Amino acid sequence: MSKQARVPVLFVLIAIAAVVLGATVSNRQATAQEGQGDKDLPPAGADIGPSPTLGMAPPANAVVLFDGTDMSHWHGFDGKPVPWVVADGAATVRGGYAIANETHGDAYLHVEFKEPFMPEAHGQGRGNSGVFAQGRYEIQVLDSYGKEELGKGDCAALYGQFAALVNACRPPEEWQTFDIIFRQARLDAEGKIAEQTRITLLHNGIVVHNNVATPIIGGAIDPNEGTPGPLMLQDHGCPLQYRNIWFVPLPEKGADKYE
Repeated sequence: MSKQARVPVLFVLIAIAAVVLGATVSNRQATAQEGQGDKDLPPAGADIGPSPTLGMAPPANAVVLFDGTDMSHWHGFDGKPVPWVVADGAATVRGGYAIANETHGDAYLHVEFKEPFMPEAHGQGRGNSGVFAQGRYEIQVLDSYGKEELGKGDCAALYGQFAALVNACRPPEEWQTFDIIFRQARLDAEGKIAEQTRITLLHNGIVVHNNVATPIIGGAIDPNEGTPGPLMLQDHGCPLQYRNIWFVPLPEKGADKYE
């Protein structure tokens, strides 16, 4: 894919997200205006269709971390292979965190996941995992389907820092997507943080974080903000599945010239 072709792809994703988000909000506002209270609305996420980026093929310049074949691009904290079970193109969480062998700086990252159906579980015990950009900034993975208002520990939250703007969750046992536009922290000449890391997140094609400046989050693999780090997937004891994981490196800035 040419450089000229890659840029429109991001604009298409953002345009799709804006349309879907607008339609979702408009539908709920219209229902409320008809005199129906929140208790009469469908569960949050009930009108969220399949993600427009579900199953999206990695661009030619992507770094593919998991293509459904094996976990050869991952290791555990001990440096040994990850014992996750791979079958039918997906990896089931088991036996520890998965840490990517490759690192990333500024990047567009794509991750697909499927929540297990755990009706007997509650709160943080319900399909808990996490996607750590650079191993430092956790995006919460949880079965939060049906919740009207999400908290800082619910699905798609920047864990413990910022709740998702809207609930874009699909039901458990259905595949979902995170599309992450990640801007690494910028350091000054003395190695101190001059600009915080920024994250834009589309959950199932809907914008749930808009260019949010975020500090490092608890559970980080190291404190080295402003330097490349690996994508990390959390094992929280729940049998989630992941598939189709890749990232496209992004340049830190465009050209300074006019043309």
